[in-house]
Amino acid sequence: MFTNKDLLKLIIPLIIEQILAVTVGMADGIMVARVGEAAVSGVSIVDSINFLLIGLFSAIATGGAVVSSQFLGQKKEKNASLAGEQLIVSNLALSIIIMIVTLAGRNMILSFLFGKVEADVMRNARIYFFYSALSYPFIAVYNACAALFRSMGNSKISMIVSIIANVINVAGNAILIFGFKMGVAGAAIPTLVSRIFSAVVMFILLMNKDMPIHIVNILKYRPNMVMIKRILRIGIPNGMENSVFQIGKILVQGIVAGLGTSAITANSIASNIGGFGVLPGSAVGLALITVVGQCVGAGYYDGVKLYTKKLMKITHLVMAGLNILIIFLIPVILKLYKVSDVTADIASTLMLYHCILSTFFWPPSFSLPNALRAASDVKFTMWVSMFSMWMWRIGFSYILAIVFDMGVLGVWIAMTIDWVFRSACFIYRFKKEKYRKFTSI
Repeated sequence: MFTNKDLLKLIIPLIIEQILAVTVGMADGIMVARVGEAAVSGVSIVDSINFLLIGLFSAIATGGAVVSSQFLGQKKEKNASLAGEQLIVSNLALSIIIMIVTLAGRNMILSFLFGKVEADVMRNARIYFFYSALSYPFIAVYNACAALFRSMGNSKISMIVSIIANVINVAGNAILIFGFKMGVAGAAIPTLVSRIFSAVVMFILLMNKDMPIHIVNILKYRPNMVMIKRILRIGIPNGMENSVFQIGKILVQGIVAGLGTSAITANSIASNIGGFGVLPGSAVGLALITVVGQCVGAGYYDGVKLYTKKLMKITHLVMAGLNILIIFLIPVILKLYKVSDVTADIASTLMLYHCILSTFFWPPSFSLPNALRAASDVKFTMWVSMFSMWMWRIGFSYILAIVFDMGVLGVWIAMTIDWVFRSACFIYRFKKEKYRKFTSI
């Protein structure tokens, strides 16, 4: 079903898009770092909440992408388009509700989760959270549209839109942070504008009737509960998994927040660079939804096994090369952030640790389960992820960081214990080929 050329056309734009996302995250961090470590910390703790909420939109988008991909595998383009329409409206409605709740209760949320942080950190966090909440509906629409384009095997569109949006974001940051001295707000406002741009452009492009999946007239939208249930059958378990995972990360972030500003800042820097090191795995994970989804729709289960193994091998090799490069660049990266020596030492240790362990355990922990989800085997991935997060990442973060006084490094060791457990479970499940028994449609 997919030649090597087809796979490259799908994966390379996804990798470029992931590079852009992480690079812009780094650029934001570097620019905000010039405002002060309190600003970096404020942005970091809000982003831990953002990842939770945005993860819900991504989970629903994944459900829509799986259903659409399986319909395309069956050559039922009309049903695939109907699924796309239901996905966009459902995701938008969810995001508007979350935006309203977040805007109304953002101060209470921050105080409850991170009440122990310093006053300057909290002030910056409140500013950044306000603008982040305004962007939620636009992220939801963009995620839904991008997922549908990927279902069609077209990841180039979202890459191009992402490039333009990131230019808007970085240029806006430079103008507002350095030119108008707006601090954290100077980083948040361009992000909001770039997300509005991305959502509007992607939605307009999806109205092209020549594409297998397209939106005809959204103003005449009518809920189709059968199709929505199909999407939610994938989206809800995936959303629960993402939510528990991100809630766990917030709780872990709370542990880190109690270790001081240096620990928070070092954790933020290492997380940004770590995101760069795993981006090939992120890209392949997205590609697997399209590839496996269409194989399942066509009843080509041997293709599920063939393409998943091929893509996982490529992921490990590319991540190995990339992380070796990052290890050599660690001193240069830390100079860009201009942080204190104490913060730099902690960040260096975390980055080195992450580069080594992620190469082996990140792909089977986070890329491989997307193959299972695309085959509608979503409950297994949900239960494994939820158990592993609470047992290993949260439990051991407290034990290692607080009880054994290992600081933020203890949190990262707990994270890799979580990876090892998840990897073992997902590899075992894939080898058992349970996916042959599932379908969404």
